[in-house]
Amino acid sequence: MKFFSTNTASTNTASTNTASTNRAAPARDRILAQARFETVTLLRNGEQLLVALVLPAMALVGLVLSHSPSLGPGRRVDLAVPGVLALAVISTAFTGQAISTAFDRRYGVLRLLGVSPLGRNGLLVAKALAVLTIELLQGVVIGGLGLALGWHPQWMGLFAGGLLALVGTWMFVALAVLLAGTLRAEGVLALANLIWVTLLGLGGVIIPRTQMPSGLSHVAALLPSGALGDGLREAFMHGRLAGIPLLVLVVWGAVATALASRTFRWSD
Repeated sequence: MKFFSTNTASTNTASTNTASTNRAAPARDRILAQARFETVTLLRNGEQLLVALVLPAMALVGLVLSHSPSLGPGRRVDLAVPGVLALAVISTAFTGQAISTAFDRRYGVLRLLGVSPLGRNGLLVAKALAVLTIELLQGVVIGGLGLALGWHPQWMGLFAGGLLALVGTWMFVALAVLLAGTLRAEGVLALANLIWVTLLGLGGVIIPRTQMPSGLSHVAALLPSGALGDGLREAFMHGRLAGIPLLVLVVWGAVATALASRTFRWSD
């Protein structure tokens, strides 16, 4: 009888230890671990790194050292850096997230992570943290390059610029999720890159709206790309928060979030 009791105690202890070992980590740890994984994955992807860092840096150097296209009155570097920062936000929050999320959905990664202890909400938060981490790195690289090229920002506009970048990130991530959750991965790949190129040339990002034909300028003012570009230029050149561009971003973000929440599919 004594022997039986000892075995029972040992079995209970082993079961307790096994349960303790198999218990899921706290939600914060799970989210941070997934955010680290998402960040490293983006940085190791050559195509994503090219779009997120290399192309914006090349665009900045080209704009500052050339005399075309016209960027309007003022020092070219002061006009170019905010536009390139806006381009970097679009590259990471929209193009990168749309493509990666679409292929994760295609290969069943989203479905598996959604039913894991991380959960769907945890996965979305982790992706948001990864995007913000990449954007912080972009800001350091592009801002540092701009300072080396002679950029003189209005530092009092740093808060306004950060707020616009944050709202713009939310808006473009919502748009990316909307795209990635409704179309096939190959379609998302083609369309996301096409939209990126279109916004680069005609969306009021690199080239200020004041230097565009009047009809196209009015259209760009209503686009999130033009709003983000205008807002960042206003913040870093004049130290002010631009209310209308911020409102445009909020409206786009609210609509994209509502549509994405209704239409997003976690698996094909």
